[in-house]
Amino acid sequence: KQIAPARINNKQVFMTMITNRPKVALLGLILESNRFARPAQREDFLSLTCLRAKSLIDEANSSNPSLAIEFASFVKTMNASGEWEPCPIILMASRPLGPIRKDVFEAYCAEAVFALPDDIDAVYLCHHGAMVAEHVDDADGYIARKIRKKVGPKVPIVMTLDLHANISDEMCSSVDLICGYRTNPHVDQFDRGQEAAFALRQILSGLATPKIAHIKLPLTPSSITLLTASGPLGQVIDFGQRRQAELGGKIMNVSIFGNFIFSDVPQNGVSIVVTARNDFNIAKNLAAEIAKLTWIKRPLFVRKLTSFDSAIKIAQDQNREPVIFSDSGDNPGGGGTGRTTQLLTELIKADAKGVMYGSFFDPKLAEEAESLAVGSRFKAVFNRESNQQKWEKYDEPFTADAEVIGLHDGEVIGRLGIFSGRKMSLGNCALLKIGDIKVVIISERCQTADPIFFEMFGQNIASAHTVIVKSRGHFRAGFEVWFDEKDVYEIDTVGLTSPVLERWNFQNVPLSSFPFDQNSAWSI
Repeated sequence: KQIAPARINNKQVFMTMITNRPKVALLGLILESNRFARPAQREDFLSLTCLRAKSLIDEANSSNPSLAIEFASFVKTMNASGEWEPCPIILMASRPLGPIRKDVFEAYCAEAVFALPDDIDAVYLCHHGAMVAEHVDDADGYIARKIRKKVGPKVPIVMTLDLHANISDEMCSSVDLICGYRTNPHVDQFDRGQEAAFALRQILSGLATPKIAHIKLPLTPSSITLLTASGPLGQVIDFGQRRQAELGGKIMNVSIFGNFIFSDVPQNGVSIVVTARNDFNIAKNLAAEIAKLTWIKRPLFVRKLTSFDSAIKIAQDQNREPVIFSDSGDNPGGGGTGRTTQLLTELIKADAKGVMYGSFFDPKLAEEAESLAVGSRFKAVFNRESNQQKWEKYDEPFTADAEVIGLHDGEVIGRLGIFSGRKMSLGNCALLKIGDIKVVIISERCQTADPIFFEMFGQNIASAHTVIVKSRGHFRAGFEVWFDEKDVYEIDTVGLTSPVLERWNFQNVPLSSFPFDQNSAWSI
């Protein structure tokens, strides 16, 4: 089946577009770096995604890929929209951590650049956009520049990025098109991979000679303010999409990036990236229009959390409707360890009832539970292997009387939200019961953004009085079937992703930005 890009009216040009057989290089390095988390090592990529050549293209074409959804979508859309010759080189991805080790980063760059053929027609880069290397702040821009230098100025490069990317001018000047997620929670990765593929088809056919305009605002919000179903970021994204439609095909893409504050880089700040089909001035003017609206809305990029003490009282209240808590200070999806015990220990002391808590990253505890089998009672020791490194300072050990009530091998397919349709390997998993609290233990660090973390043990979300997840925002899409906005509480807990910015000793973020500087000024 041929899938036609929008606004293609010339049949002859369109047929040229789908019958040409371009050779397209496929590669990427995906990491969201939290400066306060432990460094990302080679093993962290091997445990999530490290694929090359045929194995990469085979995984992308599978029905439930384990790799980035936008990468799989790009490949499948290119398959469906005409002839092409995929040139799969390498895709590496780690769960969010600290800066990537220098040797790992340089090894990737050397391999990726060396493997690029001289006869390549185009390049697709699949990145997150908030990666930091131990020796390079703008790691994503550095790679884009390296690839541009290798392929030369005429080979199109298209790039997909997460909404939380930290955009640099170097990144924008090194590629032909940047396509960012529009949703937070992220549920449009497939759409963005598809959009990038269609855009590349148009560039290769001569229907577009893209021009990128980038405006960086002195606005550095925390991630909890960057939801798109409501709030200021969603409003400006919607505005950008309306204006793109009104300009009648002159604009190829409008992407607005909220930044990832914990990267702590000079490139932190909300970015507006507009790609025009041919005319830079049109892109520049629209970017300025969106930037002005975003700046006006800056007071809305501040959000209050539910206090810790209030959360305990809410959990104890048996005369209310079910609710869901975000353990916001310990989000593995933002570099959190997934091992803080502050909230759990207080809930146990408070004898909270009807609680489902997911998920603690503790491979040793999961291994012990598996050795004991379902029905066993034992002293569950949390964080027995914590070495109290600086990134583990919130991972307090504690012991509780527990019963093993479920075991699973952790091989699952995401059901709802950001992980929907994605194959995940969580390692040995266990469900423990401590008092009237059910606690999920996993062996691969991952945010609990999907009900499958509970459902793999046969648990019914609807039966819980309080669901608690180690996830910052993506859980909203995974659990919206059971919980409306009024039922969601973001708790002020400790951890490496606490969104209370005043608690962090940022060294590189422009502190003249709002909200650090309430009198921050900007004009076009």
